[in-house]
Amino acid sequence: MVTTLKGIVSTIDFHVTSDCNQKCPYCWGPQDYNKPVDTDIALRIVSRVKGIGARRIVFTGGDPLKRNDLAKLIRHAKQVGLEVALSTSGDELTKGFLNEVAPYLDLISLPLDGSTEEKNAKTKEKGHFSAIMRDLDWLKKYPEIDVKLCTPVTRYNLDDVPDIVKLADEYAKSTQAGVFYNIFQAYPRAMHSVDWQDLLVTDAEFQRLRRRIPATARIRVNFLDHETLDKLYMMIFPDGSLIIPRGKEFINFGPFLETEDFDVALSNSEFDSSKHLHHSRGWQKHESGRRLNST
Repeated sequence: MVTTLKGIVSTIDFHVTSDCNQKCPYCWGPQDYNKPVDTDIALRIVSRVKGIGARRIVFTGGDPLKRNDLAKLIRHAKQVGLEVALSTSGDELTKGFLNEVAPYLDLISLPLDGSTEEKNAKTKEKGHFSAIMRDLDWLKKYPEIDVKLCTPVTRYNLDDVPDIVKLADEYAKSTQAGVFYNIFQAYPRAMHSVDWQDLLVTDAEFQRLRRRIPATARIRVNFLDHETLDKLYMMIFPDGSLIIPRGKEFINFGPFLETEDFDVALSNSEFDSSKHLHHSRGWQKHESGRRLNST
C-alpha cells in the first residue's frame, strides 16, 4: 500500500469546477458537475494533496475563475507549502484578482488556439484572443508569476502554430517572467460526444509540425503527442473524486479524501510515473526568485 506519493506523483490537477465560458470541441475536462465540493472540503483536499507528498497543485476546470473562493484556495495551497499553478481560459481574469493572488501564485497557464482573433475563434468564442492579449499585458507587472501558453493542435490551427510560436517569443521579449509554450496533439478523450475526425491531426502531421518549429532562446517549447499525454495525469474532479485518465477512459477511484490505497489506483490506471515526473520538470524556481525553463 502506498501511503505517500512523494517521488511518484509531482503534480495533481484539481478541477474545482466544470463551468466555463468556452465550449472547446476538444475539451476533456469535467462536464456538468452541478454540485462541486464546498470551500471547506476543497481546503481539505488541498491540504491532503500536500500531505501525500505532491509538490505542485494546478487549479483548473472548466474555468476555476468561476469559483468565488478560488483566491482562498490558492492562498491556502501556498501556505501549506505547495507550488501553485492556475490554468484558466483567461476570459474572467481581472487586475484585482491578479493583485490579490500574485504573492501566492507561481504559474498561470493560458490557452491560445490561433495567432489572430479570426484564427483563434475557430475553436474559441469570439473575443477570447483579445482577452488573452489583455491578460498577458497585465501579467508583465507580475514577473514572479511564470506564464505558460498552450495550444491544442487540431485541423483548424495546424498551419498556424508556427505563428503562435512567434507571438509567444515576441511576448517573452517584453516581460521579465519565465515564459514557455506547450504544443499538444488534441487527444481523443471527452465526456461529451465529439466528431474527432474533423479535429484530430495524425501522428505524422504532428511530427512534421514539430520539425517546422525553430529553436528559440527566449522560450522553451514543449511538444506533447498522444503517447506523451496518455497515463500522464492525476486529477481531482469537482465532486472531489480521484480520476486517473487512461486512453479514452476517465477511471474513477472514488473520493480523494477517502482514498488510502493509492497503489491500487496507480496500478489499475497504469499511471506512468516516470513520464509524469519528467513532464513536471518543465519549469522550476531559480535561486534569484525567477523561474527558469528547464530540461
